[in-house]
Amino acid sequence: MKKNDYLKIDDTIYRILAVDKDNYLVLNCNKKNMPVWRLEAELADGVIINREEAFEILEIELIEEELTGIAFKQAHERYTMIAGVLAFMNDDALRCQAIKMAVDTYGISRRTLTTYLCNYLVTDNLSSLVPKSRKKNRPMTDDEKIMRWALNKFYYTRHKNKLSDCYVMMLKEKYTDENGKLKDEHPSIHQFRYFFNKTRKKQIELISREGIKEYQLNHRPLLGDGIHEFAPTIGTGMLDGTVCDLYLVDSSGKLVGRPLLVACVDAYSGLCCGYSLLWEGGVYSVREMMLNVIEDKVKWCEHFGIKLEKKQWPCDKLPGVLVTDRGSEYISYNFEQISELGCQVISLPSFSANLKGPVEKLFDLVQDSFKPFLKGYGVIEKDFQKRGIKDYRLESCLTIEQFEKIIIHTIIYYNNRVLENFPYTSAMMNDDIVPSPAGIWDYQTEYGNSNLLSVSREQLILTLLPRTEGRFTRKGLVVNKMRYDADGFTEEYLNGGKCTVAFNPDDASVVWLLKEGDYIKFSLIEKKYQGMSVNEVHTQKKKQRQYVAGFREDALAAKVDLAQKINTIVEHALKSDDTDIIGVTKRRQKARAQRHRDLMKEVIDDE
Repeated sequence: MKKNDYLKIDDTIYRILAVDKDNYLVLNCNKKNMPVWRLEAELADGVIINREEAFEILEIELIEEELTGIAFKQAHERYTMIAGVLAFMNDDALRCQAIKMAVDTYGISRRTLTTYLCNYLVTDNLSSLVPKSRKKNRPMTDDEKIMRWALNKFYYTRHKNKLSDCYVMMLKEKYTDENGKLKDEHPSIHQFRYFFNKTRKKQIELISREGIKEYQLNHRPLLGDGIHEFAPTIGTGMLDGTVCDLYLVDSSGKLVGRPLLVACVDAYSGLCCGYSLLWEGGVYSVREMMLNVIEDKVKWCEHFGIKLEKKQWPCDKLPGVLVTDRGSEYISYNFEQISELGCQVISLPSFSANLKGPVEKLFDLVQDSFKPFLKGYGVIEKDFQKRGIKDYRLESCLTIEQFEKIIIHTIIYYNNRVLENFPYTSAMMNDDIVPSPAGIWDYQTEYGNSNLLSVSREQLILTLLPRTEGRFTRKGLVVNKMRYDADGFTEEYLNGGKCTVAFNPDDASVVWLLKEGDYIKFSLIEKKYQGMSVNEVHTQKKKQRQYVAGFREDALAAKVDLAQKINTIVEHALKSDDTDIIGVTKRRQKARAQRHRDLMKEVIDDE
């Protein structure tokens, strides 16, 4: 036997730490007591085994890879504590003195130090000093199961009960006798709160108490680079709408309500590409906004008496990518038709305002810009709808035309504000670009780094028109129960068949047949409906049906009366079984002479 050998005596494993003639300093690896000196005769029954076999019997698994991070730090801290003791393992007195000194120096208990020491001596490996992870799969006690039940039933619900109230509800349900009296043995409020904090999951708590919508909108982690992941240059338009915090009146000064502002903002530069300010939403407001995007902004502002330079609002092309939320006007088939112009439409998931931050920021800045100057003129404050607050509707005095001028001035300011946190490149700074949305837009356009489409106003309008199914018949192209005609479609009228047709809901005078990407104009045949909207035509036809239906009973009664009179006359007619069919011509001439009347003679006689 020699130093560092492992001996197996019965079911116990010993490690020899030192040898002094016939004396051996051994450590009981099973019990991990402090090493003791034994005579050779006491160890005569031992069988020497190798290190791997000893570790297998002791169920020791060492960390084979090199220690790193927190494990390395903790292992070396513990080794430092026992290093002064390892030098005096052979002398019991000095060893005890070294242990006492280490305990005083490092402020730990003697039991803790000897545990570190024995663990290290069993393996002579630094990894044995790495703290063992606690077992997390400890079975829950009966009280813990009840507390978990109580939290699920009373706390993680939309009722948003306080933790103290949940504790009382738990005691009432599970810790009272048949008389309703509280039992002596029950968890304390501190135990209940400790179990709650130990098992608490913030995500589950927010979703169960606040709802998935509130969690997605205001609480979920905001990770990634957001919009810059799919907006490497200008040409990614972000669309959204909001109701303005201002009441407006009509030209006569009577209250109308709050207008809807819809805008398109470039995700890369932050430039407002276009807007619409209307009373109605849906696809109509989006169509108006898209038309404003491709509008020449200098001419547009002239309509409102506002002078503008091209560089202050340079956008007059359609973004190649359009990013929308899940609003009904954006997921409708009408809006998706814009992809026929070459645009890519991206629909963001619900409650993802952070992914369309530029357009949300536009609304905030626009409203924050005009609110301070319109207080007392119908603007809505933060205390809106609180009890006892004045009615802001009574202060309204601006018309939508006046308010639109304010919106235009605000957008011009927004497009030319200084962007401090934009990631300007060295090339941009060397070219002395203006650090504003308009300046960035001009720079990217000049160097060809853009994703913009040149689209005519007519193309855009026709593309965004609603579509329906038409049918070719002998009476023309039937669309929305009205008939239309165009030259060169005789074969289609004769053969029949279905087709796709774009129509203007505001004027039924014309429709457009979609044929291989082209829009072919068809004119209304029924001129009485010329200039009327589709709804007006349907209303007119409905009134006509109702008008005719009012006379239907009289017409039916008249038809029955006719049948009766005919039958009466027929009953008096003589029917012969041997009708003579010879000499019909002579009899016809005779009958015609008898039936003939000299109308002129009758007139003279009357005179």
